[in-house]
Amino acid sequence: MFISNMENAIPNMEKNEDNYKVPNLEKGIAVLEYLSLKKGGETLQNIKTELSISQTTAYRILNTLVRLEYLVYNEDTKRYRISRKLLTLGFRSLDEHNLLEIVLPRLQELRDKVKETACFGLLGEEKGIFIEQALGNHTFRFFLSPGKSFELHCSAPGKAIMAYLPNIVRNRYISYMKFTRYNSRTITSEEAYLQELEKVRQRGYALDNEEELSGVICIGAPLFNYTGYPAGAIWISGPKDRLTPDAIRTSAGHIKDIARLISTELGYRKA
Repeated sequence: MFISNMENAIPNMEKNEDNYKVPNLEKGIAVLEYLSLKKGGETLQNIKTELSISQTTAYRILNTLVRLEYLVYNEDTKRYRISRKLLTLGFRSLDEHNLLEIVLPRLQELRDKVKETACFGLLGEEKGIFIEQALGNHTFRFFLSPGKSFELHCSAPGKAIMAYLPNIVRNRYISYMKFTRYNSRTITSEEAYLQELEKVRQRGYALDNEEELSGVICIGAPLFNYTGYPAGAIWISGPKDRLTPDAIRTSAGHIKDIARLISTELGYRKA
């Protein structure tokens, strides 16, 4: 009965929307959105100035968010920055809410097989988003910060996911691409990119052959959920002197095997 009454009340609430606004909640969300764009964090003074919030209100909002662990405060730099808690909340909003729980032990398994850093990421609004990693066993290894974005036109995970998207979704992401050139190996046109995606489908894995960073090679494969939709990708990154052509072929086999295991655990059944 209570739920029914609330549902019936919603239209009346919408008619008087201004009566139901919570200004400080809106300001708090504005702070989170602003800080999400500031990789190194920001000071109280800059936050209040940029968002036109009084110092007292800004201070209360920031310290509340720190207390609730949505922000982290650095005493040395006097800057506030987004914590990983928000990333966790965002991840829970996905249908595959247990995806990370399934992927992480498999990432560690992949790392143990290939010795290189193994990573997991998924699609964001316009680019890919790095989620988690299992650090490689070598002294020289790659490390990424969770939440970092990656390009779709020159990264192994980007290609791995894009190759299996429905055409209408794939084309929408392509429309966002600037095809930034990082070196002579970077794909810089839609035509060449579509040809590359066809190669990914034929091989079952994607390759970043020094297309963004000279001397760095990445190999990735897609993960599929129970509907057959690409839910993300796993990949490894390493220097080209370790990822020789033979090592790439061997590593690609391990990555595809682990990706199939994860997909199966997500309920995927290949037709």
